[in-house]
Amino acid sequence: MPRRLLPADLTAFLDMFASLRSRNYRIYFIGQGVSLIGTWMQTVALSWLVYRLTGSVFLLGVIGFTSQIPTFVMAPFTGVISDRYNRLTILKLTQFFFMVQSLAMALLVLFKVVEPWHIVVLSIIFGVISAFDAPARQSLVMDLIDDKAYVGNAIALNSAIFNGARLIGPAVAGIVIAIVGEGICFLINSVSFIAVLLALTLIRIAVKQESSGPAGFRESLGEGVRYTFNSVPIRMLILLLAAMSLVGLSYIVLLPAYAKEILHGGSETLGYLMSAMGAGALAGALTMAARKSVFGLTRIIAYGVILMGLSIALASFSARLYLSMIFFFFTGLTMIMTLSAINTMLQTISDEDKRGRVMSFYAMALMGASPIGNLVAGSIASGIGVEWTMLIAGAITLLSGIWFTLNRKSLRQYIRPIYVSKGILRSLPHDVG
Repeated sequence: MPRRLLPADLTAFLDMFASLRSRNYRIYFIGQGVSLIGTWMQTVALSWLVYRLTGSVFLLGVIGFTSQIPTFVMAPFTGVISDRYNRLTILKLTQFFFMVQSLAMALLVLFKVVEPWHIVVLSIIFGVISAFDAPARQSLVMDLIDDKAYVGNAIALNSAIFNGARLIGPAVAGIVIAIVGEGICFLINSVSFIAVLLALTLIRIAVKQESSGPAGFRESLGEGVRYTFNSVPIRMLILLLAAMSLVGLSYIVLLPAYAKEILHGGSETLGYLMSAMGAGALAGALTMAARKSVFGLTRIIAYGVILMGLSIALASFSARLYLSMIFFFFTGLTMIMTLSAINTMLQTISDEDKRGRVMSFYAMALMGASPIGNLVAGSIASGIGVEWTMLIAGAITLLSGIWFTLNRKSLRQYIRPIYVSKGILRSLPHDVG
């Protein structure tokens, strides 16, 4: 049926999934959807396993640190690799190695020989793989979309499928852990990578010309650093993201202790909290997918960071599961709307030949600053308690949002000419952000 004959509400609903009209992105979306449920099951199982074995919130922070610090160190280099080599091939390799890492963890747990040092080593391996995976994954989205006008929609749908899995995976993991233990969660995750590997094999995109040479690599690295940090809007967005990751997202690593010590629950309680956060994140992702333009994104970022800080602070006072689930719903909602808006802006304003390097700094800020925040949060929580640590994190996040709000007007002045040069705007309206 022609779209003009469809009801307005149905047309709006279909527009929410506009990027799925691209064959390559549709295949990728389905494969990721299956795999990410397993990924979230592993995330919950890993945090619960660490806390069960050690009872230490500090070690929770250590595991968060070791699994993500390689991205902080390696992202600028892996971003160059993403720009110079075939991103699809890189993703196939990273997904295979993720599968092997998950299988190793499953075997250690199922045979009851796992020790904390095993988890630390495998977390470091996970982090190294992620350092190659993140910039290639973020940059590949543009390559999978036939109509570049739908890039923002694709990024939002990426968040939707990621957080739809977050809604299902933790709840299932909580039940599986309670019945048969953590090992089965790791095994399910390992098997789930078959879906995304199959999807990546079916994708057909133009082969990227590879370039090599040490001098060229060094020049590309320097060019990427200069381009990213000489651009006022890119620099400001990366810095805000780093602050969010360092402080605003550090509370997530404390959730096992929060579930046990504050709410006096078990693995099921942890699953409920993460599912509530996933439900909010899914709602936020779908809200972003329904947007039809890049205009107004800085407003979403400003309000999102402020509301996220308030939600984290309020959750620190809660001792009831239903209240905590409400607060974590809003942390998920605002977190994903903010991250999706930042991601869309960076991909939109970045030059095509430098996008991989810009997105490597996005990954560095999002996944690289987080381990430092996790380690600090674990250390502080072991001294002053989980609730006070979360309150401090919420307050600092709130202040970061206020800082961005105060600088939003000047940021829009830099963004307008970029939108005009890329053909997004034909003139310079007063408010494009």
